[in-house]
Amino acid sequence: MTDSGELREVLAAIDREDPGLCAFLDVWHEDASARLPAASRLPLAGLPFAVKGPTGLRSYAARRLIAAGGVAVGSTSVPGPGTYWKTWGLGRHGRTVNPWRPDRTPGGSSAGSAVAVAAGLVPLATGSDGAGSVRVPAAWCGVFGLKTTNGLLPSPDRSGLASAGVLAASAAEAETYLRCVLDDYAPAPPALPLSAAYSPDLGFAETEPEVAAAVRGAVRRLEAAGVVRLTGGGCDLLDPGAAWSAVRGGDVRPPEAEVRAENDRRLDAFFTRTPLLLTPVTPNRPHGHAGPGDTFSTALTWAFNLSGHPAASVPAGFTGDGCPVGLQLVAARGRDAEVLGAAGAVERALSGPGEPFAPVRGPRG
Repeated sequence: MTDSGELREVLAAIDREDPGLCAFLDVWHEDASARLPAASRLPLAGLPFAVKGPTGLRSYAARRLIAAGGVAVGSTSVPGPGTYWKTWGLGRHGRTVNPWRPDRTPGGSSAGSAVAVAAGLVPLATGSDGAGSVRVPAAWCGVFGLKTTNGLLPSPDRSGLASAGVLAASAAEAETYLRCVLDDYAPAPPALPLSAAYSPDLGFAETEPEVAAAVRGAVRRLEAAGVVRLTGGGCDLLDPGAAWSAVRGGDVRPPEAEVRAENDRRLDAFFTRTPLLLTPVTPNRPHGHAGPGDTFSTALTWAFNLSGHPAASVPAGFTGDGCPVGLQLVAARGRDAEVLGAAGAVERALSGPGEPFAPVRGPRG
């Protein structure tokens, strides 16, 4: 149970750390304190959480968390004006920074949510994922992220690409989210080893060698620990970029429709024989604040927004220059509990002894 003193500490930590991180748009000191007495008598017992963006408090997920006794402490940064890419955020104090490398972006568009969790300011934060907007910042900030099956939860996105998601300190914290937002949620403990296939590029992406090596190393550790057993055959897809853009723009022509249909056929065939697909979350490490250049950071994520599959990002290590990388877990549509159960097993196997995370102080880039 969160008491008033603990809530004050949460709010004080946000006030202390956020001028350097720029993760929050607004912090609701008075409202959070006023909600705590009633929330403490409900199942979540006043659990503090953050919501994505200026409208996040009105989202279905936020309303369900509040109804269960969660206390929303603030809204987190999302991309601001002046750029067409979405892998950054603009908070009330300025440009959102990556807590591990302040000269790099945290990813987006759920930028502030990922940073707030990575810095230990809140145990979970809501997000939404239309192309990788939960998974990319989760990977780049070294936290857990889950994109739910498209259509499982209400979404204001008319294209059908975006689905609700959560950024959390662990898969266990993310399970708190699913228990609250799904009426019929039932845990799905994994039977180990998990039968899985690994692809560094889905057959088309230009994954940086160091990112691929870091994630492949994590997969080898999972094999050695008996958590996964890799099967023969991968999962090669057609590049979904043009199809995703056409769906987002509302003008889908036959070539883009066929790419989407063919990828659906390939994924359906894959998941009939293999329950879990493993890939890097992004083909690249976090880029600088000037922008990503010609690289699509969503190259390995947006295929699953088109197809609707649930997908998670689990911290998988670091590149040599100290940038976190993520391992993506994808399962069949509607298998959200299975993804979460698998992610928990993966997370436990990849966790090792070490110092707890602490935000990196420094200039905002």
